[in-house]
Amino acid sequence: MYGDIKLFAGSASPELAQKIADYLGIPLSGVDLIEFPNENLFARLHQSVRGQDVFIIQTTSRPVHRNLMELLILIQTARLDSAARITAVVPYLCYARSDKKDQPRVPITARLVADMIQVAGADRYITLDLHAAQIQGFFSIPGDVLTAFHLLSDYVRQELLPHLHRPVVVTPDLGFAKRGRNFAESLNLPIAFVEKRRLGDEARTEVLSVIGDVENRDVILVDDEVDTAGSMVNAFRTVKEHGARDVYLVFVHPVFSHPAVERLASIDAKAIITTDTIPIPPEQREKLGKRLRIVSVAPLLAEVIRRVHEGRSVGALFNE
Repeated sequence: MYGDIKLFAGSASPELAQKIADYLGIPLSGVDLIEFPNENLFARLHQSVRGQDVFIIQTTSRPVHRNLMELLILIQTARLDSAARITAVVPYLCYARSDKKDQPRVPITARLVADMIQVAGADRYITLDLHAAQIQGFFSIPGDVLTAFHLLSDYVRQELLPHLHRPVVVTPDLGFAKRGRNFAESLNLPIAFVEKRRLGDEARTEVLSVIGDVENRDVILVDDEVDTAGSMVNAFRTVKEHGARDVYLVFVHPVFSHPAVERLASIDAKAIITTDTIPIPPEQREKLGKRLRIVSVAPLLAEVIRRVHEGRSVGALFNE
């Protein structure tokens, strides 16, 4: 119905895009991405996509605005070349924290980003673990909002659980309680919560207490993303103060804004387990050393791309 799959990648996550292409057995199509001296961007596809099913792979992590503009420009380029259908594959969606007006005279930037992706010409979108689920409602085009937590739970089950002492899943705040509970249930483990209070508009938080039992237990500290790592490090120290044994950090998106890597390197977490939705620079990997373990989301995204192209159920992948 939509012709052949054509895969294009922006410059944000070339390794992930190549893994997706390798899984599907389809080469990445060529594209020139040029930045002029005035910082304007220009894109040129190496081949026609007229009547084809185009998937544009681009995460929107740092540099956020460069990567977002690349995504929008690539979408419009494919639209103007008469692609039959265009799907934006965005492993990490920027501005996902700006999802509501929680004070006067502020924007809802996540809605703006959704509007821009649609106006650029995307027919569908695929993304992973939105910080706020309601962002799905900002799109009027169909999409697949996936989760990588089943990949992370599989890794924990196979690589960690056999070696842990009375393990317990802990979330670093109550806002992640529901998804944390689902993660714990998938591993058949108890759950506890770190209660914290954010101080006004400041980035730092005040940790209050632990709800649940972590004493003399190995802790799996789980969250959707780590930005500056303040919440995660505070939660680590709190469970340690409450008698936890070894602590393992598990999260989907390694945003790693400064000083996240320095903070994570300063604590004695046994392992730091994340995914490749955002590429981690070599210098950051070196600071975290062998404790850093990366679970690839490429097979998941590739299988969803295949099912979208063939018109098959994506929910069947998760027994839904």
